[in-house]
Amino acid sequence: MNKNDLIQKLAEHTGLDKNTSAKAVDGVFDLIAASLKAGDEVRLTGFGVFVVATRAGGKGRNPQTGEEITIKPSKQPRFRAGKQLKDSLNT
Repeated sequence: MNKNDLIQKLAEHTGLDKNTSAKAVDGVFDLIAASLKAGDEVRLTGFGVFVVATRAGGKGRNPQTGEEITIKPSKQPRFRAGKQLKDSLNT
């Protein structure tokens, strides 16, 4: 399922028109991204948790040239599924 499919399914499920559904989906994604950018976690009870994980820097190699490079530390979004979501997939 891609974003357009999600918008279509939301419109069908809720009875909202497609434009309103698109605004709702975009709004939720924007709020999740803004919260993660601010360093907060987004906890959706029964679904899961979106968190920011810090990835350590280090040394690496360029596979084409073999040259050693320095990899900078970075932040990565992570999702941990909640128990209810996991259970629903395994029944």
